[in-house]
This record gives sequence, structure tokens and C-alpha cells, in this order.
Amino acid sequence: MTDNQALTEDQVGDQVAGLLLAAGGGRRLGGRPKALLEHRGHPLVEHAVGALRAAGCARVHIVLGARAEDVRARAALDGCVLVDNPDWEQGMGSSLRAGLHSLTGTGARAALVCLVDQPGIGAEAMTRVRAAYRDETSLVSAAYAGVRGHPVLLGAAHWAGIAATATGDRGARAYLREHETEIALVECGDVARPYDIDTEADLVHLE
Repeated sequence: MTDNQALTEDQVGDQVAGLLLAAGGGRRLGGRPKALLEHRGHPLVEHAVGALRAAGCARVHIVLGARAEDVRARAALDGCVLVDNPDWEQGMGSSLRAGLHSLTGTGARAALVCLVDQPGIGAEAMTRVRAAYRDETSLVSAAYAGVRGHPVLLGAAHWAGIAATATGDRGARAYLREHETEIALVECGDVARPYDIDTEADLVHLE
């Protein structure tokens, strides 16, 4: 595909899958799973799924870990593919590997990766990053005042390399650092706030 051959919205929606990492156990939040933290009357996992769908991701895979059965029972996740990560306590890297593996063979050519504990990043930022997709070699990242953050779009050509280096809580960080020059940065600081819900003090961001 050449640069002047734009993909239609339907083509992008079919080729770019949403991948939501929602396995964290909230160790610094007294063991409350982040996916089930309430925000505007709904669990965070529902907010993230809604944002991914609003951004045009028809296919959404969610990686669950801590209290996965409670998340399945309490959150409305109809139409999503739920992926259990038995190794979630090893860190985000294991969830990213599980999520990318679940997308293999589905026809998806890229994954738009989001974190469940970042409710300040909504559909507008996700839409911008998704719109920068070109083909399976794409690497795209949201940027905040020029600093790389989430969401990130990972083309399928990179999945094996990312899985091989995703350990602990690093996720795709090591791989992206090695491929820095290939990453298309999309500024999102005007439409999103990239805070994490990690500690009790961060709960002030929830409504």
C-alpha cells in the first residue's frame, strides 16, 4: 500500500483490533482489581471497552487476571473476547503476550493497546492513534507534549518481537525503544490526560 492509498473506515475497523490489558490486581490499592474500580457508575473495564468501540474497533480482546470471574460476572462485556492470563502476577508483559497471542490467526493486522487504569484517555485519543494505521508494519504511539504514552498501535509484523521482549511490567517498552525511529507519534495532550490509577491518592481522578 502506498502513502496515498487511504484505507476506508470499515477496512481499518476490520484490521485494527482493540486490545485492553485489564489483569492488574491493584496491589497498591488494597488488592482491588483495577478493572472493577467504579467510575461514573460503571467499572473501569466497561469505560475502556466503550472508548475502544467508539474509536472504531469492532473487535475487542480483553486480558483478565485478578479476580477474573468477578470481572466476568459484574462487567457488561458482551461481544468481547475475554482472555485469561494465569500469569498476571508476573506483570503487564505477560498480559501483553497473552493478548497478542489471542489475536494471532483472527485476521487482525494491528492491535490498538490500551490500559484499563487510564480513564483519562478516551475515544478521541484512541481514534487519532488508530487513524495513523497503514499496514501490519505500523508502529504508532500517542504522545503527550512529545512524550510517548498510551494508547499504542502495534502492527502484526511486530507481535513476535514484542512477545519475545515483553517481561515484567515493561510491556512493549523495550521493543519500542529499539524501534524508536519507526514509531509515528500522534499528539493527544489536547484531548486526553494520561494519568494511571495506581495508588489510593490516584482515586481522586475517579468520579
